[in-house]
Amino acid sequence: MSTALLQVRSLAASIQSMPALRDLSIEVGAGEMVSLVGRNGAGKTSFMRAVMGHLVVAGGEVHFAGQDLRGLPSHARASLGIGYMPEDRGLVPQLSVEENVRLPLWANPRLPAAERLALAWRLLPEVEAMRERKALLLSGGQQKLVALARALVVGTRLLLLDEPFEGVAPALAQRLTEVIHALQGTTLAVLVAQSDSHHDTALFARQYTIERGANA
Repeated sequence: MSTALLQVRSLAASIQSMPALRDLSIEVGAGEMVSLVGRNGAGKTSFMRAVMGHLVVAGGEVHFAGQDLRGLPSHARASLGIGYMPEDRGLVPQLSVEENVRLPLWANPRLPAAERLALAWRLLPEVEAMRERKALLLSGGQQKLVALARALVVGTRLLLLDEPFEGVAPALAQRLTEVIHALQGTTLAVLVAQSDSHHDTALFARQYTIERGANA
């Protein structure tokens, strides 16, 4: 087996009996920044949901740090150090910004909560500034920043960012790029799914293209 941190081989999965992933293979090494590019509906979100255990894998392999993920529940995958920022942000509207960011810390008591929260606030001080606001009062762009902060507190080894630049103003897209830039040179691996490859291609060590659930 390869020494890749995340290794996905010939991944297949379906949604309501319709194939969403057909034969997808992706590798991400420790500390690497990798881009997964494909149009809307190509299977990017399905891939990330399959890695996180939200979509049942019908075939292929998913290994993280040499461990087979297919038999693990989703919360156990987060406990391995995988942070996930879904495309729809997935915030709890009635909770405050800080409560939303802390959610994975409550589910993973072995994480050093103060240290992880301090990291999120350092990288995203604008999120700390609105930590007492309810998530439902935030704009879509602000919610993206909160979702990124939440992924950062639990993602000690790998971040999965699903369409972080989609539907946000250019200034916010630039801000998100700056935060991802700040993670370069660390041991944290980052996999970014995006609809186009125009967002700072120099940031990524490698790019995969997905079409109809398979490598293009």
